[in-house]
Amino acid sequence: MPAINGEQYLARMRKLKPNVWIKGQKITEDMCEHPVYKGALLTKASLYDLQVKPELIDKMTYKSPKTDNRVGLSFLQPKTKEDLEARRHMIKTWAFETSGMMGRTPDYLNTVIMTLTASASILSDQDEQFTQNLINLYERAREQDLSFTHSFINPQINRSVTYEESPTQPIAARIIKKNNDGVYIKGARLLATQGGMTDEIILFPSGGKLNDDEQSFCVSIPSNADGVKFLCRESFWEGDSSFNYPLSSRFHEMDTMLIFDNVFVPWENVYFYHRQDIAMKLFSRSSFTAHTLHQVVIRQITKAEFILGIAQSMVKLLNLSEYQHVHEKISEMIIGLESMKALLDRAELLAAEDEWGTLVPHADSLFVAVNIFPKLYPRMVEILQLLGAGGLVSIPSQEDFESCLFNDLELYYQGTACEAVTKTKILRLVWDLTMSSFGTRQTQYERYFFGDPVRLATKLYNGYPRDDYIDHVNNFLNIKS
Repeated sequence: MPAINGEQYLARMRKLKPNVWIKGQKITEDMCEHPVYKGALLTKASLYDLQVKPELIDKMTYKSPKTDNRVGLSFLQPKTKEDLEARRHMIKTWAFETSGMMGRTPDYLNTVIMTLTASASILSDQDEQFTQNLINLYERAREQDLSFTHSFINPQINRSVTYEESPTQPIAARIIKKNNDGVYIKGARLLATQGGMTDEIILFPSGGKLNDDEQSFCVSIPSNADGVKFLCRESFWEGDSSFNYPLSSRFHEMDTMLIFDNVFVPWENVYFYHRQDIAMKLFSRSSFTAHTLHQVVIRQITKAEFILGIAQSMVKLLNLSEYQHVHEKISEMIIGLESMKALLDRAELLAAEDEWGTLVPHADSLFVAVNIFPKLYPRMVEILQLLGAGGLVSIPSQEDFESCLFNDLELYYQGTACEAVTKTKILRLVWDLTMSSFGTRQTQYERYFFGDPVRLATKLYNGYPRDDYIDHVNNFLNIKS
């Protein structure tokens, strides 16, 4: 099967029927019609449609080396600068379609699977079959254009480093037994974004304690497997109206807790287990970090561009251009955005081939970018709030404009050189991004997208090469190192 379109994706989701619960009720109707999932499902479908549009298909897909079908370009293992540029264009196209608001578009996990498979031979340290299992997963995902959610965060029961779980009643998901056919998993994982609206789940090793082999396993599971349950957080969907809720009506990604009740996983879907050393080798020696960050930073840049566009629209709308503090705020956004762009360009400029033959973007540059964005994004949100000021507190709705109040609103809610409807649309966009439950989730999501910001800074501190700079200081002072 070649790269799919939107209707094919929706048909698969209708057929899937995963075990999803929200507010104590199991979802029994068509997921594609449920208000909590409908907007995001339709948006994902539009992305799949985009990749097979005649004018875009050559830039969004490539010929499979196995079947000669057109398959999604996010599965491509880049070997050249041209490959890397092609991946960037594809990722940017999807990010632009969602204005960067969906953190788990399919290219994210496609990229992860591609990078790990390129270095799959590491898994032979435990079993040669595990190497082939991962290759089979990659090829199946590529040829069928599968979508994935993933999880690696354990429930937050006790975050002390000395906490030990009961061995008889696991809280964090773990392998509880194995036999000739496969393994059984019991327990929970705290978070899976888009849980219930993907073909499969991938469980990665949790970032737990050192020397914890119990948490070091990697498996894939169909989303509708027996014993798998998705528990949704409270929905941030407010309604279908793109006028009232221009973002949340389309981009609301549900976050779910995963519960595994003796879930059977056949050996062909196991990639390693109870081997922290293999987990560390796989994720440190592969191009996982660099290529995943490459996808993330492209999306973050696209989101920052969108927010800058909103901010400048507000300046024009409210005639704020004469104020120097506004110049300073907009310039602050520009500086952040251009810094991110420069780091992305540098990462691609300094890309180098790794031991697996993959062309890998410069990881240090990308690490700097993802250390910047968790601070940049909340500040950009704050600037939008400051520009909107009291105007964001009371905004008319679509229903108001469709009522007998229309003439009053046209007169009293007009903006500078624009009618009241245009002004309202822009302010409702700002409200949905910065003040709604959807918007506050976006801020928290970006703060912790690639992990705890403090730990990200520590990774940068430990990994960034500085010896040449120290040597220069020593030579300058004639100090023997």
